[in-house]
Amino acid sequence: MPNASLERGRITARVPQAVQETLEMAAGLTGATLNQFIVQAALLEAERVIERERIIRLSIRDTEAFTAALDHPQPPKAKLKAALDDYTARRDDQAGTLDWTPRPKRI
Repeated sequence: MPNASLERGRITARVPQAVQETLEMAAGLTGATLNQFIVQAALLEAERVIERERIIRLSIRDTEAFTAALDHPQPPKAKLKAALDDYTARRDDQAGTLDWTPRPKRI
């Protein structure tokens, strides 16, 4: 039985002629088809963006401040306690649901 084919999507883009020519030249220089070149370049950029958004880089000072805050958290403030009390009052443990009926706005 032959390998199951991968599902494929299609991406198309309209670009100015000069952009297309530049991409074709770059693809030719790398020995790839235009489609291969565009997909590879877009994939590399997508991976770079995802990594940049997922990884937090901190200086040593910021890392120490962050870990100190985790090790010694501030006591909960009144608003947080009120939110927890509200959540507890709305929670229905039997049904596993919450009553999300909007409350009237406080003015």
